[in-house]
Amino acid sequence: MHNFRVWGPNAGDIAVSIGDRSFPMQKDQRGWWSVRVEEASAGTDYQFLVDGKEPVPDPRAQYQPEGIHGPSRLVDHSRFKWTDRHWQARPLSSAIFYELHIGTFTREGTFRSAIEKLDHLVDLGVTHIELMPVNEFSGKWGWGYDGVDLFAPHHAYGSPDDLKAFVNACHEKGLAAVLDVVYNHFGPVGNYLNAFGPYFTNAYNTPWGSAVNLDHAGSPEVRRFFIDNALMWLRDYHFDGLRLDAIHAFFDKSAVHFLEFLKSEIETLSSQAGRHLCLIAESDFNDPRVVTSRDRGGFGIDAQWSDDFHHALHSVLTGERKGYYEDFGSYGQLAKALQQVFVYDGIYSPHRDRYHGRKVEGLSAHHFLGYSQTHDQVGNRAQGERIGQLAGPGKQKIAAALVLTSPFVPMLFQGEEFGASTPFQYFTHHEEDELGKAVSEGRRNEFGAFGWKPEEVPDPQEEETFQRSKLNWSEVCREPHASMLAWYKRLIELRKFSKTLNDGKLDGVAVEFDERAQWFVVIRGDVQVVCNLAPDRQAVPIRCGGGEIFCSAEGWQLRPGLIELPGESVAIGVARRGD
Repeated sequence: MHNFRVWGPNAGDIAVSIGDRSFPMQKDQRGWWSVRVEEASAGTDYQFLVDGKEPVPDPRAQYQPEGIHGPSRLVDHSRFKWTDRHWQARPLSSAIFYELHIGTFTREGTFRSAIEKLDHLVDLGVTHIELMPVNEFSGKWGWGYDGVDLFAPHHAYGSPDDLKAFVNACHEKGLAAVLDVVYNHFGPVGNYLNAFGPYFTNAYNTPWGSAVNLDHAGSPEVRRFFIDNALMWLRDYHFDGLRLDAIHAFFDKSAVHFLEFLKSEIETLSSQAGRHLCLIAESDFNDPRVVTSRDRGGFGIDAQWSDDFHHALHSVLTGERKGYYEDFGSYGQLAKALQQVFVYDGIYSPHRDRYHGRKVEGLSAHHFLGYSQTHDQVGNRAQGERIGQLAGPGKQKIAAALVLTSPFVPMLFQGEEFGASTPFQYFTHHEEDELGKAVSEGRRNEFGAFGWKPEEVPDPQEEETFQRSKLNWSEVCREPHASMLAWYKRLIELRKFSKTLNDGKLDGVAVEFDERAQWFVVIRGDVQVVCNLAPDRQAVPIRCGGGEIFCSAEGWQLRPGLIELPGESVAIGVARRGD
């Protein structure tokens, strides 16, 4: 027996369709329809008949085994046997994140196959896995950001139990699991929500069309929809946190902003479950109020991605100045990002042609994630090149050193640690021909403006683009990949056992550089990161002569007050107490 419920104030009539039978539903004053069906239980497939039209999935479907247009399947979450009763995630202050995409992380591209690679991540030393969205989206492959069935794991990755098995295995191996969720828009295909209720409003415009309705008529139930989704992933799937995609695309003038409301609900669940749960935002605002506590007038989100650090680092390493990189490129900006988080903290942005951002004051750097690669920064390039392919392995090792010794919570992107030769490209599998053609043409036109020829831009609709983006795990044991992996492991080990590198104190970061000579030095207490970004060998100032020194390249030499480094290399000095 199952009690079906769905919010549908826009509908004049709704029935549940199971096999060749339909069961009329009754509507209450708040627009909720319900009916109790004796024959229904876990495993039953069903759809909703709205106003006598073609059957559609449940907006809160727990599983779509046949994809976005198929029937929904009832799931009993209590049946899964968890073994993580005493699990607690490490705090963000000691976290090292690893972002991955289930479909390309392994050749099979499933939740179950990803479990087989967890030992690699344990050995690497990361503490938190951040999954790109796994909700149901159009087709068999995609990034997941155009989801339409937000409560259902993507069928091509596996079943709900398969996802739970993955999270359970993470916890058994000491790894926290964080899920990327998208609450700012829905995908263009399989979105049947307008038939049910006012999930969208035309009061605001977004890159995807009408905005999600967070503050207009009907918004209480829309807000509840997203809150319940967040709670489900944390409660029923045991995720340790959520990464909120593009919160700058939330439009909410309510007295209690949706983000504040969400944080409050997550705190309540955390208290009830006795588990530490975190929220991490992606934000283009450069506004520290996102991660400022609610009692100080902020939204209370635990941390946010820091694109200014990435952009400053990337532009210095590659020399790129197109698009948003036109706002970056100097060593001084990289130094500012390390010491003050935001480069644009209330100053004029040439790319935006306006003043942008706000200063970070009184906050730990543990409220910000730092990285040299992400799915966005790699995949939104024309050919999906990684930093090592753009700047070379020497500069990638410099990038890794600056990220993993930064005051921020560091994050790696899948395959980065062994210098994967495979790209990460933009791929989609829209089965509707017109939409697929529009996506392909739009991609070619977008990069045509930057001088790329159409044949040079991989077609996101071609399966080869997806297959090309899968990691090649055979590289791990071969050179030069093995040496890159050893470098990352050594940096992660240093970070884990260094008190200085984990203090999150922005005022404890000292930076020295010579832009003309192309050297850059970061000093954090007893740790020095000495970078030679020039192509040729040169001597760079170093403060300590004692203690441990290790370098990304052979042939370095120590002289009084100087260290002579090969071109495009970095040395890490860890002083002895008293040096």
